[in-house]
Amino acid sequence: MTDEIDAWFASAGPREGDLRGVDALVQAAAPGIDRQLVPAGSGQMLGYGLMPYRPKSAKETTMWPLIALAPQKRHLSLYVSAVVDGQYLAESRAAELGKVSCGKSCIRFASLDLVDTVALDRLLRDAVAATRAGGNDYSAS
Repeated sequence: MTDEIDAWFASAGPREGDLRGVDALVQAAAPGIDRQLVPAGSGQMLGYGLMPYRPKSAKETTMWPLIALAPQKRHLSLYVSAVVDGQYLAESRAAELGKVSCGKSCIRFASLDLVDTVALDRLLRDAVAATRAGGNDYSAS
């Protein structure tokens, strides 16, 4: 799997360094979290911490990453699938994260040097802790 992940990083071309930087941040914030490539549209993204997920429209529960990383044409996307106390963590902390654009669970940025990595680390740690404690309501959102 490590060879596949290395090939995935390399396929990102000029975004490889930022992807590896974000990967290092995620692994530091969540030591021992599982890490694997997961399908995303016609490609793949790097997923961390698979958890049960059942969207309202689905009849069955599937597995989805708590955190996922994907290169886009003009930016990187970091997905944090965590809803705590009724709020999406990424969306509720967007103002703390630096020069980013946020959706409910997606943090988009052109390069890692535009991100407040201390705030991002705190967000990732809180998402992991809430999930481990059973306080992540993402699958019910």
